[in-house]
Amino acid sequence: IPKKLVTSVSGCVDDALAGLVSCNPGLRLLRGHRVILRDDLPALRGRVALLSGGGSGHEPAHAGYVGKGMLTGAVAGAVFTSPSVGSVLAAIRAVAQAGAAGILLIVKNYTGDRLNFGMALERARSEGMDVRMVVVGDDCAFAAPGKAGRRGICGTVLIHKVAGALAEAGAGLDEIVEKVTAASKAMGSLGLSLSPCSIPGSKPSFRLAEDEMELGLGIHGEAGVRRMKVLPADEAVETMLEHMTDPSNASHLSLTPGSSVVLMVNNLGGLSCLELGIVAGAAVRCLESRGIRIARALVGSFMTALEMAGVSLTLLVVDEELLRLIDAKTTAMAWPNIPMGPATSRREEVPAPMDVPGNPLDEVDTGPGAAWLEPVLERVCSTLLDIQDQLNQLDREAGDGDCGHTHARAAQAIREWMHSRPLPAAPSQLLSSLADLLLEKMGGSSGVLYGLFLTAAAQSLRGRSDAAAWADAMDSGIGAMQRYGGAAPGDRTMLDSLCAAAQALHSLRVPGADPLRVLEAAVQSAEAAAESTRHMEAAAGRASYIRSSRLEHPDPGAVAVAAVLGAVL
Repeated sequence: IPKKLVTSVSGCVDDALAGLVSCNPGLRLLRGHRVILRDDLPALRGRVALLSGGGSGHEPAHAGYVGKGMLTGAVAGAVFTSPSVGSVLAAIRAVAQAGAAGILLIVKNYTGDRLNFGMALERARSEGMDVRMVVVGDDCAFAAPGKAGRRGICGTVLIHKVAGALAEAGAGLDEIVEKVTAASKAMGSLGLSLSPCSIPGSKPSFRLAEDEMELGLGIHGEAGVRRMKVLPADEAVETMLEHMTDPSNASHLSLTPGSSVVLMVNNLGGLSCLELGIVAGAAVRCLESRGIRIARALVGSFMTALEMAGVSLTLLVVDEELLRLIDAKTTAMAWPNIPMGPATSRREEVPAPMDVPGNPLDEVDTGPGAAWLEPVLERVCSTLLDIQDQLNQLDREAGDGDCGHTHARAAQAIREWMHSRPLPAAPSQLLSSLADLLLEKMGGSSGVLYGLFLTAAAQSLRGRSDAAAWADAMDSGIGAMQRYGGAAPGDRTMLDSLCAAAQALHSLRVPGADPLRVLEAAVQSAEAAAESTRHMEAAAGRASYIRSSRLEHPDPGAVAVAAVLGAVL
């Protein structure tokens, strides 16, 4: 049974509703019922009240859409279970007693919801209340929906918004019913899932293989229309839109070039925001390629299925009036603060600022020539690529396992750079160029740390060619890393290798010192220091969050530094 962060399985819905009300001063619970109401019910007098609801597990739907300009109240059932007739009727009575001029129930097309809301409606009418019901069925999954009709899914949220804006503007019950019914017919949704979901205390409702995704499933984990191999995001979105608009599909949404739509990209609960953004961009590009104007785009979690890793797309064909209703203000906490403008993949980019020209270095070729430099840099690159897997493995013990990938990116970038232009001959120019390259291409904290080191070291080498300058450069680079990175020798980082090597390089300041012997000693010191990190407790970097008892291997950054220094020999 999957883990859930709940206090109790039986009380999870009540706890969630209590938490929502605790954090939102504009909401109130109806005593004795799982009903969320606006706290300004007296302001309802003379206006149409809007009630919706359904099973829990779809948060923020529906209670997140209670507020001025959207729902008056929402009725919650147990997880994936329709709310009781008694609670729906209690909500109707509460808004009727507040003076509502008619009550509209907005219901997703599921048998349980239709039955329970419908029974409450009949009871309320028998008590003399003016109550109507709109059933939303926006699912485009099934080519032949059958007697049950199309399921109600995320498009229901847009109906909340349209109805809420109309009610807030003072529209009557008949007008609201007419306009939301028309909007419902101009709307379609479709879901795609990478994983199942599970009700608290229960096993997942279905299983998907590691390489499978399911098209057209419902928001309770009901079967979709097709299982298929996992596709790249752009192909998955194309498949979804093709199915939604296929004229041979009785549930399809008719879209013609030139149409304007509101696009809703909905996280079904467990998709990362990164993936959601990728899907949203793919949807915009795909619609644009069909000649569709995306008047507005909403991207986020609007109607979920617990922790299901998946996405649904909703399209609502809009005219100027519908768009004004979508844009109308609301205080509902789950409605996004969307910009009043179209979505497009063709926005003009801001031009990149011009590089600020540095002061001319006015250096002659005081350093080694390119003929000597290229084989040294090539050895460094080869070494880093050879130890990529080793560094990744070491990093898995204490980080996110990408240290090897990060250094491999640096090696590949240096190789491409070497082959694309002549190498700077002056040492300071070489190190400055390498710093810029790694800052741009390497990524991660390592890229910035190497960039700091090389930038500071380059300053110490300006106009100098003596051996002692390299010792000074090493000290300057280490100083910059410590100043901004916060680590020190003994903290189990790349600084342990660098500082050990720097100590050995101080011998370059002694007149008559043999640079090659000093460098050999520096490499040996760096290798010994890297190995010694095996026994250190991490005090800086990502590894510092790991218990020291789990750190049984050398620090990958220290190993990488020692390997780079060794490759220079």
